[in-house]
Amino acid sequence: MAIILASASPRRKELLRFITEDFTVSVSDADETADPSKTPEETVKELARLKGEAVFMNYPEDTVIAADTVVVIDDTILGKPANKEDAFRMLRSLSGRSHYVYTGVFVKSKNKEISFAERTEVNFFELSDEEINAYIATDEPCDKAGSYGIQGKGSTLIRSITGDYFNVVGLPVARLNRELKKHGLI
Repeated sequence: MAIILASASPRRKELLRFITEDFTVSVSDADETADPSKTPEETVKELARLKGEAVFMNYPEDTVIAADTVVVIDDTILGKPANKEDAFRMLRSLSGRSHYVYTGVFVKSKNKEISFAERTEVNFFELSDEEINAYIATDEPCDKAGSYGIQGKGSTLIRSITGDYFNVVGLPVARLNRELKKHGLI
């Protein structure tokens, strides 16, 4: 029984290596449109499930791991920015404030199904327009939920976090490791 990571994210691939080196990647083609009536926790769990189920159909004898991460401020989910103006808007809204990062994880094998979500609080420094524009100029925000990456240059924007750092990167490694071991999947 092989482990399949249902994600194109290089960050998730790197993080899963902390648990096991023995896995392959298969990217999901599932529709990732969020239902606005759901809570952030429900949203990430549902999106991870959709990705995982789509990949599991091609690997029914294996264990599939899927995840989805969102940034939430004022009960609003911030996805990936559409463009640089959108990134600026998001970063301005995060400036000097706390927000939450939720990652939903879905694991499916022939005999097991695991679904959970982790939440981490992130507190940003007050940012000037110049700081925001300089960060956007790095292009790092382009493919990141909430327009920042804590593991890169975005780390300079963050005053503090409360919770799992790796959850903010995109995969709550410690919890996933414990769940996989508890259910005999590794």
